[in-house]
Amino acid sequence: MKQRIIEELKRIEAQHDVKVLYAVESGSRAWGFPSSDSDYDVRFLYVPKKEWYFSIEPHRDVIEEPIHDMLDISGWELRKALRLFKKSNPPLLEWLSSEMIYYEAFSAAEKLRKLKTRAFSPEAGIHHYLNMAKRNEKTELRGGEVKIKKYFYVLRPLLACRWIETFSSVPPMSFPVLADALLTDESLISEINSLLTRKKSGQELAPEPKNTIIHAFIEEEIERIGLYAKTIKTPKSDITEELNQLLIQTVEEAWEQKDGN
Repeated sequence: MKQRIIEELKRIEAQHDVKVLYAVESGSRAWGFPSSDSDYDVRFLYVPKKEWYFSIEPHRDVIEEPIHDMLDISGWELRKALRLFKKSNPPLLEWLSSEMIYYEAFSAAEKLRKLKTRAFSPEAGIHHYLNMAKRNEKTELRGGEVKIKKYFYVLRPLLACRWIETFSSVPPMSFPVLADALLTDESLISEINSLLTRKKSGQELAPEPKNTIIHAFIEEEIERIGLYAKTIKTPKSDITEELNQLLIQTVEEAWEQKDGN
């Protein structure tokens, strides 16, 4: 599949006249709990030619491909990505932390990884993941019965919050890594591992009675982290000029080749 993804990225480059800088898995496969029929959620960064940046007309700064044959591919233009990076955008920071890299060209991604610690805001991260957990809990876990897969869309952001609280760093994407580092309650771990095994085997769509142990943990953790979020306040470096230089250097680097490749 990796080779097919690279071929799709090359097609996108030719179709849109851009250079892809970096492409990773961003969904359940990177999170560590894919099902047999999970899509490949590919997210990429790209840079257009320098003329794109000097036009007086606004340009679309995302590329979104129709989902087909288990491939969900979309990308952000580099300037858009850098603006979000400066704001400590959690999805982008996750992409830069992904262990499932499909493609990397030029030096932009490595430079961003080196700046990641300075860009990261624990405050922004906590609020992002807490809001995600609360939203998913409200929409997916409040009925009489619950689908297995929906638990993980609440548990993962809650563990990301706990990671930030504990380590003050960008949370890893992998749910098993988060769980291994942060959970100590044996009964909770056993219930989560059981659901994880069943999800991976495809038993994820049929509604079933709530898991009382997991629900109790979710309710307590949402309340606890909500109180913690009100106290957190962290300073952040101003990396604007470094990101400006990174943008200029990347455009030059990506398009300096004389043969047009």
